[in-house]
Amino acid sequence: MDLLFLEKLLVGLFASVLVAVAVSKLRGRKLRLPPGPVPVPIFGNWLQVGDDLNHRNLAALARRFGEIFLLRMGQRNVVVVSSPDLAREVLHARGAEFGSRGRNVVFDVFTDGGQDMVFAAYGDHWRTMRRVMTAPFFTGKVVQRHHAGWEAEAAAVVDAVRADPAAATGGVVLRRHMQLMMYNNMYGLMFGRRFEGLDDPLLLRLRELNGERSRLAQSFEYNYGDFIPVLRPFLRGYLKICKEVKDARLKLYKDCFVEERRKMLARFKATDSHELKCGMDEILEAQRKGEINEDHVLFIVENINVAAIETTLWAMEWAVAELVNHPETQQKLRREMDTVLGAGHQVTEPDTHRLPYLQAVVKEALRLRMAIPLLVPHMNLRAAELGGHGVPAESKVLVNAWHLANDPGLWERPGEFRPERFLEEERHVEAGGNDFRYLPFGAGRRSCPGIVLALPFLCITVGHLVQNFELLPPPGQGMLDTTEKGGQFSLHILKHSTIVAKPRVF
Repeated sequence: MDLLFLEKLLVGLFASVLVAVAVSKLRGRKLRLPPGPVPVPIFGNWLQVGDDLNHRNLAALARRFGEIFLLRMGQRNVVVVSSPDLAREVLHARGAEFGSRGRNVVFDVFTDGGQDMVFAAYGDHWRTMRRVMTAPFFTGKVVQRHHAGWEAEAAAVVDAVRADPAAATGGVVLRRHMQLMMYNNMYGLMFGRRFEGLDDPLLLRLRELNGERSRLAQSFEYNYGDFIPVLRPFLRGYLKICKEVKDARLKLYKDCFVEERRKMLARFKATDSHELKCGMDEILEAQRKGEINEDHVLFIVENINVAAIETTLWAMEWAVAELVNHPETQQKLRREMDTVLGAGHQVTEPDTHRLPYLQAVVKEALRLRMAIPLLVPHMNLRAAELGGHGVPAESKVLVNAWHLANDPGLWERPGEFRPERFLEEERHVEAGGNDFRYLPFGAGRRSCPGIVLALPFLCITVGHLVQNFELLPPPGQGMLDTTEKGGQFSLHILKHSTIVAKPRVF
């Protein structure tokens, strides 16, 4: 290591100690900070709690310190909220005050400092991006217009699994087929495009780049440079890779999809054609009017790839795994569909509103296995008060939505996969945030608009699979392994399960 750099690093660390101690004392005089483990200079609580601030670890800390507590991760303040009342304050009652996003050094790279919609600071840019994205993607009219295509994609999954002779004996990795389906659903909605099969070269490139983005963003490897800024020079190599992946993804979106659609629109205009519009047409019209720029167009595509495709796919995997591991629930769901729709009648989106047990299964999967268990981090730009405690400016505020939905003090037997709860004692609870114990899509200003698509996708897909197959663990395995794998704020299954799919004969 260069001696001059080492000398500067040591001086920086010493200065960080002095600043941290001084700031801590000043804040302590002005603010009654939330409780939490005692921090040490420079590192704060990082060495005590480690890198993985997952939902279960934070729930354990909430049992020790209460419904609101503070962690000092190096020089970053992290405030964790674990009660419905405080969740309501952060997300709804004072949503503007806590409405910004707590990004980190890697998400700053992938979003160009919050130029997208998901990680934008609360303000005019976020409002514009949310408005521009809502009409073409996140309304009931979109569901009415496109659900037949989504049903056809679910039927294509069924056909592909039926055509695989190994599926009924050794099993098949259903996730691969559901992933193709989700790309076709969303790229059809965005661009009027679909991929013909799992080996489509363009699909393979998309999956590769999107997968690498998720790995880099959700890793804990870079925490040291995010928590302690003086160590950030050691992240240069990591951040360089992140930038290369970001640039490659945006170039792929632009060259292969956005520009192709732009050319197609020009041909339609030249021939006065009235072809069915897709979502990107409205996005490009907003760009033409000067409401957004070219980078914003590409970040809208980026957000759809991550926030719509990936998270919905994780939720599908969890729902299918729970049904495999609970055959009595699977059989009960199958009976409902056979009784209400008739054996062999393939479920449609309008049908799902007549299938309360199907809806309860989806709700229960989202409760027990939330894809984003801590929601996307919130941030207060100015010092605030919450639950009788002071919250320093620019704190990352985490709402432990998984804990709220799995707290034995709030739910009956929360550790069980029991869809019946949403037909019995919790029958009035909906996924849209009407009860702050249950927030799979958040609530308030920064709630996930994708709920409009995610619930139909989940109901249609789960319905088609259970209607057409008996879903079982692979030979010699009593249950599927549902070990969790978490990231910075994601939750998915560690191993993509092989599932035996025995076709039903109608």
